[in-house]
Amino acid sequence: MSTDSSPLPCSILLLSGGRGQRMGGQDKGLLEWRGQPLIAHLQRLVRPLTDDLIISCNRNHDRYAPYADQLVSDDSPDFPGPLAGIRAGLAAARHAHLLILPCDVPQIDARLLAELRETAQRDPSLPVMVRHGEFWEPLICIIPTSLQAEVEQAWHAGERSPRKIFLQLGAVALECAANDSRLDNLNTPELLHPRSDVSE
Repeated sequence: MSTDSSPLPCSILLLSGGRGQRMGGQDKGLLEWRGQPLIAHLQRLVRPLTDDLIISCNRNHDRYAPYADQLVSDDSPDFPGPLAGIRAGLAAARHAHLLILPCDVPQIDARLLAELRETAQRDPSLPVMVRHGEFWEPLICIIPTSLQAEVEQAWHAGERSPRKIFLQLGAVALECAANDSRLDNLNTPELLHPRSDVSE
């Protein structure tokens, strides 16, 4: 366990600006899981970690506002993907690092976030992405805001994959187990409300 009493200061971006196609077009961050909206679970976890909590959303701004210090939206109206929200978050962030989480991973815990920040602190100039098994999780990451210009350049060159951009920028891996349940994406109705929930 780290003895560092001053973990890396981060702005935190919660991504909730997607189209919600797998949820029938519903605003995913506002869907309930275990009695609360998904965004509430993430907000409760990260609120103690930052004085700059940003939510990327493209609708229902009035419902997201109580959970955030800042709201940002895509600069394009056609739901161009998570990189648009990341760009908006990088532009708005008040700290030198931006910790990014999607709204549909409510089982993420404080330990994983602490490990992410500790990994980033070892080389603050590089992005850090979670990797479990062979899979990178580009939306569970920390990126230095100093790389905003490089991200913008890649966007204007037509790149839309955060994973590709972060790897090109020298991303470091935070290794997690291949079956780490903290990383489960609850991005379909079946995953959000499995039958076993009824008996819990």
